[in-house]
Amino acid sequence: MTPPKPPSRPDRVSLLRYLRLFRTDILSAQPARLYRAWMAEFRTPFFRSYLCNDPALVDLVLKERPDDFPKSNRIREGLLPLLGNSVFVTNGETWNRQRRIIDPAFEGGRLRGTFPAMLAAGEAAVARLAERAGQGPIEIEAETSHAAADVIFRTLFSIPIEHEVAGAVFEAFREHQRAQPILNLAAFLPLPRWFPRFHSRKTRATARRIRSLITRLTEARMEEIRAGTAPADLATKIMVTEDPVTGRRFDTAEMVDQVAIFFLAGHETSASALAWSLYLLATSPEWQERIAAEADSVIGEGAVDFSAIGRLKAARDVFREALRLYPPVPMMVRETTRAERFRDRDVAPGAQVVLSPWHLHRHERLWDRADEFDPSRFATANGRQCLRSAYIPFSTGQRVCPGAGFAMVEGPLLLAMIARAFRLLPVEERIPVPVAHLTVRAKDGIWLRLEPRVQLP
Repeated sequence: MTPPKPPSRPDRVSLLRYLRLFRTDILSAQPARLYRAWMAEFRTPFFRSYLCNDPALVDLVLKERPDDFPKSNRIREGLLPLLGNSVFVTNGETWNRQRRIIDPAFEGGRLRGTFPAMLAAGEAAVARLAERAGQGPIEIEAETSHAAADVIFRTLFSIPIEHEVAGAVFEAFREHQRAQPILNLAAFLPLPRWFPRFHSRKTRATARRIRSLITRLTEARMEEIRAGTAPADLATKIMVTEDPVTGRRFDTAEMVDQVAIFFLAGHETSASALAWSLYLLATSPEWQERIAAEADSVIGEGAVDFSAIGRLKAARDVFREALRLYPPVPMMVRETTRAERFRDRDVAPGAQVVLSPWHLHRHERLWDRADEFDPSRFATANGRQCLRSAYIPFSTGQRVCPGAGFAMVEGPLLLAMIARAFRLLPVEERIPVPVAHLTVRAKDGIWLRLEPRVQLP
């Protein structure tokens, strides 16, 4: 089966045409040759950009010399109103300090403690879907967004999505997504720091609303920590962790920045990956039945604990294949700090280095049948090799997403729970078209029909 893929632009277009395409969708703004190229150079009047698909260059930038290739401030420009100084956009010692505090909360042993909250969120998602199953097409991205937001609030602050503040953050974030374009003027023009950044009134207003609500949650948790009544969830673990170098903890303002990126990364990316996973299952009945049977065996009647994740092997492979075909973050941008030599080409300081999971994961010279959906590929020699060298849905190296392990528990679990409860059917007349803004979503949503498979309580 070959899942939908966005059209590519002509190889040569004007800068104005490229900017218009880019503003609409990152993916269709790129030429088809990138699916075979090891490297491509793009020139603008203001900077040069190098897209690198060569696994050796990817390793150089992300693993071997990451400090020489910091995150580009051009990406930060568009996200600044919401994310502030969060770990997603910082560099240098600021980033090092943030990761020293954040990383312990996501260590493998501690993930076990988040499992009951994830399971409860999955049960709530199945119950919501049960009310609509058998009644016509469902826009599944909206449902996975709801479910992923529920997971974040339950694991981070021990509150369900129905909580007043959690629900308000979720709704405000949906408004922010609609108001925030991927292209900000300062991302393309070399504006001085004092020059005002032009974000729309709605973008700034929704960002303020989200940050105000997160501040309420964070300040309340600070009080609970002082009183000794705080639950042992992720927020508490992060807020009581001292930087082993400086001995300092996050203050409220710093924690608000981090919660904003946890919500963006942990909710938006998980929602995207889960929605595409469900679509791929709907169009692949054999894999759908395999996952349903596996889920019935592993998470059927009776108590379910963290050990179940290790037995959801088919669900893991489907989710992993969905992350390959539809990586939630399609491109990452770094910047050179000194002169470099890439594939016999001189690269000047200040150049943009683009690493594209979207193109790397579909690279025709690396992956067998690169555009096909085949979760069994990871058991082949080619699949195992590409997992090591050409698979970066969570980035890799020192800047790998701290929530990668979290996502690989949440995704297969919710996928298995939904596939066990419902038979998923595609809506033939509404084939989703992938587009990339903050994450890879479908242009007009992903529509599925759900039929009850098991009798729910």
